[in-house]
Amino acid sequence: MENANRLADGDTREQIVASIFQTSRHICQETVTYTKQEKQYETEKLDRIFTSKIWGFPIMLAILAVVIYVTIAGANIPSSMLAEFFGWLEGYITLLFQQLHAPSWLHGILVLGLYRGTTWVVSVMLPPMAIFFPIFALLENYGYLPRVAFNMDRLFKKSGAHGKQSLTMAMGFGCNAAAIMSTRIIESPRERMLAILTNNFVPCNGRWPTLILLASLFMAAGYTGGWKTLVTASVVVAMVIFGIVVTLTVSWILSKTALRGVPTHYTLELPPYRRPKIWDTIVRSTLDKSVYVLKRAVTVAAPAGMLTWVLANIHVGDTTVLAYSAQLLDPFARQLGLDGYILLAFILGLPANEIVVPILLMGYLSAGALLEVDSMNAIKQIFVEQGWTWLTALNMMLFSLLHYPCGTTLINIYKETKSKKWTLLSFLIPTSIAVIVTFTTTHLVQWLGLL
Repeated sequence: MENANRLADGDTREQIVASIFQTSRHICQETVTYTKQEKQYETEKLDRIFTSKIWGFPIMLAILAVVIYVTIAGANIPSSMLAEFFGWLEGYITLLFQQLHAPSWLHGILVLGLYRGTTWVVSVMLPPMAIFFPIFALLENYGYLPRVAFNMDRLFKKSGAHGKQSLTMAMGFGCNAAAIMSTRIIESPRERMLAILTNNFVPCNGRWPTLILLASLFMAAGYTGGWKTLVTASVVVAMVIFGIVVTLTVSWILSKTALRGVPTHYTLELPPYRRPKIWDTIVRSTLDKSVYVLKRAVTVAAPAGMLTWVLANIHVGDTTVLAYSAQLLDPFARQLGLDGYILLAFILGLPANEIVVPILLMGYLSAGALLEVDSMNAIKQIFVEQGWTWLTALNMMLFSLLHYPCGTTLINIYKETKSKKWTLLSFLIPTSIAVIVTFTTTHLVQWLGLL
């Protein structure tokens, strides 16, 4: 019994595995002749830096910050160009409806609802994905991402989870639905379930636009040019770090309660660093990942845009269904530092997080169509006129980061777990945390008199 308890101890297991690898390395040194020792020594020198307990995490966060900075700076112009193109095309589509003498309600549903909702998702998502995915693919091709998994393994093991979850979490930066499928690389059912339940706490591509927009409008207000982009990227990185902290905390709580168990050992053979095939990697990541995620987003955003248009054009007395629903949600939302329209936008945005902001703008402007405002300053003016402060923006960012997964991700969770219970928990756990965090933030700021 005493030996079993000792074997269950994580340090004992690590000592056993370390001893095995040291013995194996000693045997290899005695019997194997390396023809390219310079390459081997170069890899070892780099690993002393990238996997260092001192430098590993700062370098990892710095690389993440650079990736986000490049994504933000590089996506602005293409997104604007796509939005202008779709707006130009909408004029001709509207002209066609007029020539066909189509009823106004049909034009509203198909053009003002379906078309605008879909094109908003495309213009917002495609440029960041076309930058973000290739960069991550190049880091993976170079051999750096396995080093990230190695660094994160210590943290995940202490939280009762598996080191491979860091790889699925990295996939979640692009799409949580794809990240759920990637949890298949985790052999232990218990640790795989931990990864599934907590993968939502890293921002997916549908949440990046909301985080970046609000960080730019409110947190980086007063800065211009490159400094504004730098401050925006720093705030978004802080949000990512907070999401990782929540992931580790929830994993630790679940591993001590509903998903008790001893973490399995993660043996990772670090590949050598290699020069990435830049062109092949960019093309493959763009076609495979970007097109897949975009297709998924468009598929679920199209009906959501139609539904939103219907709710904004059906009246109950003098009030639209959209406005009436927002009024019902407003008292509860105020306790979270939000308002009824924000909470309703998140509810209607369940199919795709990308449409949360356009739904919110439509509600504020009492318009019967999904809207795209001409400039960032115009968007901020609308928010300020609705009583927004920096605290409102912060709470919306936190709620966006922490709340329930999108509809596609929930469907994938059910397909992977074959369990309604775990699918429901994957909805309730992040939603409860989002409510608790925003409630606490709001009342703490008010109590401290910081607003």
